[in-house]
Amino acid sequence: MSVHRPTQSAPGLALLGAGIFAKEAHLPAIAALGDAATLRAVYSRSHRSAVDLADAAKASLSLASPPDIYSDEQSDNNLDTLLHRTDITAVLVVLPINVQPEIVIKALAAGKHVLSEKPVAPDVKSGIALIKEYEEKYKSKGLIWRVAENYEVEPGYLRAAKAIRDGKIGDVRFFRLSAVGYVDKDSKWYKTPWRTVPDYQGGFLLDGGVHSAALLRILVPEPFRSLSSYASLSREHLLPQDTITALISCSPANATPTDPQPIDKLAHGIFELSFASPAPSRAGVGNTTIVTGTKGWLQLSNAKVTADDGTETSVVRVTIHKVTHPQEKEGDELKEEEEIVDEPVKGVEAEVASFVRAIQGEDDGFGAPFGTLRDVAIIQAALNSEGKVVDLEKLLRDG
Repeated sequence: MSVHRPTQSAPGLALLGAGIFAKEAHLPAIAALGDAATLRAVYSRSHRSAVDLADAAKASLSLASPPDIYSDEQSDNNLDTLLHRTDITAVLVVLPINVQPEIVIKALAAGKHVLSEKPVAPDVKSGIALIKEYEEKYKSKGLIWRVAENYEVEPGYLRAAKAIRDGKIGDVRFFRLSAVGYVDKDSKWYKTPWRTVPDYQGGFLLDGGVHSAALLRILVPEPFRSLSSYASLSREHLLPQDTITALISCSPANATPTDPQPIDKLAHGIFELSFASPAPSRAGVGNTTIVTGTKGWLQLSNAKVTADDGTETSVVRVTIHKVTHPQEKEGDELKEEEEIVDEPVKGVEAEVASFVRAIQGEDDGFGAPFGTLRDVAIIQAALNSEGKVVDLEKLLRDG
């Protein structure tokens, strides 16, 4: 782990939110920045949780003293006080879904760059409004707002996306993503109060499902056109829904009125997402993402790699099957080459580092709010389709 040694030029950061993900994912990502940024303050709605986060930050970042503590329970050291500090350049927002949009705008209004956790907003309509307000009031001032969708920058997923766009499997024709998980009442994720009684659509399907939607978004070159789906509830503690099964069709990337491309050439696929496994034994069985093209296919899976010293590393495994079709000659045989690539899992680390580089003038384009709004649109459409076809582009226009 990098030892955190602040430098005078390093941008000052504040971490807003003291939940599990802030501690287990964002603190290690900040620690990995080394000298590139300085965590100066933490905030939580409760003082106790803010103190716990500050103590965790001291240990994780090897600080001489914990960062400054702010909470709603301290009138002199609340969020407004934190945002008035001139030594804080940017904030990382890791708060409940329905709270985040208000905090994003408050931070931008205070002149801070913002990295906010996914989803971009609770629904498409509020996301459109939030993006519009940012673009009209704050973007022109040079303020950066990104959405922290770690699947978008996960090295293994980017490696797979590049292989597809480089034509290694030919033109994409169909795809499938299956993600089935087990969430019981003892899960640390379920015990989070705002997840136990969600006041936003879809519950875990929105909160966790946008990751899967983002993965398909970066893998499939053509934009998604329409969706037809069914949603259901299998386990009562996972209200309001816990399972969706959807069919997704794509639009041709380069279609024109004079060259619309025939519908039978468009990519389409299956999107299966559930948190309602009845037992841990079902969770993960068959979980995979496969993209099939005209010249091969590509599969993504999670794996662990053991080093010589016995340490285990979680990786995204990319398996590429490149197919050479036989010519119409006697004796020609189908040839298939397999390529396997493992990339360590470090999406949160990558997104935080990318954000810090962006506020220093090196913008790589990741984390664009409208891109992550497309992920929310997939989940929202899947929750409300009831078997009818939903026009995704219309949903993104009208909310």
